[in-house]
Amino acid sequence: MALAPVAAPALLLLLALPARAWPGLGLPRRPCVHCCRPAWPPAAPGPHAPMSDGEEWVWPPRVQPTIDISILKGAKGEAGLRGRTGRSGKEGPPGSRGPRGRKGQKGQVGPPGAPCQRAYAAFSVGRREGLHSSDDFQAVTFDTELVNLDSAFDLASGRFLCAVPGIYFLSLNVHTWNYKETYLHVMCNRRATAVLYAQPSERSVMQTQSLLLPLDAGDTVWVRMFQRDRDNAIYGEHGDLYITFSGHLVKPATEL
Repeated sequence: MALAPVAAPALLLLLALPARAWPGLGLPRRPCVHCCRPAWPPAAPGPHAPMSDGEEWVWPPRVQPTIDISILKGAKGEAGLRGRTGRSGKEGPPGSRGPRGRKGQKGQVGPPGAPCQRAYAAFSVGRREGLHSSDDFQAVTFDTELVNLDSAFDLASGRFLCAVPGIYFLSLNVHTWNYKETYLHVMCNRRATAVLYAQPSERSVMQTQSLLLPLDAGDTVWVRMFQRDRDNAIYGEHGDLYITFSGHLVKPATEL
């Protein structure tokens, strides 16, 4: 069948147009139907699949290459030299108290302690025979022992040797001689610490002197007569004890 002269150029124009221009001409469009679709590679998106601006569909899809790190890992190197020790940091605040631990088992009984030892020191001596001074300084000796702990007092020299340091109470008692002066010193080593004195009188009287004195170990305590321009004497007789010298420890130095 021959085409009309006017229809021939229009048909040629339609054949020359691209396929995507046909919908604008109002021509009927039939969807593309595939009778079979291979599992791989996947089908390209259809003409109605939404695409973002600038997105390009690429086949085959781009795959990022991966590197096996275990292949690139080298052998373990030797340990290096130890560096210098750094300065200590500031001390932190104390931590909170920890929980209370469990009660431990009862321990064994320990050995008995040393018994409590209290120091004692005391002496009390007397002289029954009277004594007249024959020198400027004359030690008074004693012939009667009343109390003498640990034999610390020597009657022959008239001296008490301190073995327990501390505070001591000392007391000296004498009877004066008629019309004669009585002048005595209570001595600590070579130092006069107290005086017992009575002026000459027609009547004899009892005189006493007492004091507290700190003594160190090795100190000596004794009594001496001090003669001046008058006769110096103390009275005594064998029947009675008029002259006494006593002392005792009041408090040891360890308790001071």
